Amino acid sequence: MEAFFRTHAYLVDHIDLPVRRALMDEIDWSDPLIGIKGTRGVGKTSFLLQYAKENFDVRSRKCLYVNMNNFYFQGRGLADFAREFRILGGEVLLIDQVFKQPEWSKELRRCHDENPGLRIVFTGSSVMRLKEENPELGGLVKSYNLRGLSFREFLNLKTANDFPAFTLRDIIHRHEQIATQILARVNPLEFFQSYLHHGFYPFFLEKRNFSENLLKTMNMMIEVDILLIKQIELKYLTKLKKLLYLLAVERPTAPNVSQLAAEIETSRATVMNYIKYLSDARLINLIYRPGEEFPKKPARVMMHNSNLMYAIYPNRMEEIDVCETFFQNALWAYHDVRLGDRAATFLVDNRRFRVTEAPPRRLSSDIIYAQAGITRGHDNVIPLWLLGFLY
Repeated sequence: MEAFFRTHAYLVDHIDLPVRRALMDEIDWSDPLIGIKGTRGVGKTSFLLQYAKENFDVRSRKCLYVNMNNFYFQGRGLADFAREFRILGGEVLLIDQVFKQPEWSKELRRCHDENPGLRIVFTGSSVMRLKEENPELGGLVKSYNLRGLSFREFLNLKTANDFPAFTLRDIIHRHEQIATQILARVNPLEFFQSYLHHGFYPFFLEKRNFSENLLKTMNMMIEVDILLIKQIELKYLTKLKKLLYLLAVERPTAPNVSQLAAEIETSRATVMNYIKYLSDARLINLIYRPGEEFPKKPARVMMHNSNLMYAIYPNRMEEIDVCETFFQNALWAYHDVRLGDRAATFLVDNRRFRVTEAPPRRLSSDIIYAQAGITRGHDNVIPLWLLGFLY
């Protein structure tokens, strides 16, 4: 146990996040069992350590961070460790990468049942289905999603500002006023292209080649988050990777499932399952027509965020595709994003939006235009960058 306390103290002392994540204030930290899911690379470990640093004196030993990568847990159950920690006065146990522990959901249930008063916060992959696939957790766990940096968080980090988030309703009805307030302090367009290229994943701050780091992370998403958690045999790894590449290099459109099945030499049903796994891993996003869901074929397959586009096929991108990818990534977590009609790119909560690079020749009163390349909008024309302020 002493070794874990020393590691905890070192990690907390050396964590220095230049931007505070919005999710920190959305979580009810008094709940006894909290799950924080997120795609690899969005900063889940740093998030746990930042919580510990903000709320506990590192010398008090009331809070402890542990990582399930530690070989210690191959020989000892998590529930027994949690009991010992509680006996020593522990109040909050932060468990990173919980899915690395065999029968992790049953161990978490034991931790909860056998240690009244102990609060447990754990991180897991976005591929995990905490409630649907783990009935033993029942209604006990409160689940949250940690996303990559929003454009607002990226801009605050780069400019040392503290701009707040806004609701979609605020942006639609007050975008001119909001943009004017922001523009009085900084020109967001000076930073927007950098965000599209490398701003979603916090590890751009590390002194390493970002694109190579992102490609490594993407491979880990498939090799660990999908294969390990979904229990897929290693021999199918190349098929998953090839499928992702084929989906990425095509312009966002409805997938030709039969052609994809032939390309990776598998069945149509397997292709659809693989597409869902890639979506769960936050490598792609699936856009459906109104009223449709999986297992229906999606109307469009898009990369989850624009950083992934630049990593996979930087020489084949259309600017409008990058803009539309930014749009759907900014809105999908908190809003219902569907394929629009001929005049509208998307339906968001049944409201029509059109993503555009150029000023609309003729405005339609029932469409919200999200236009790239402008600092401020007018009427129902909103600057695209402002939609990055939703969280």
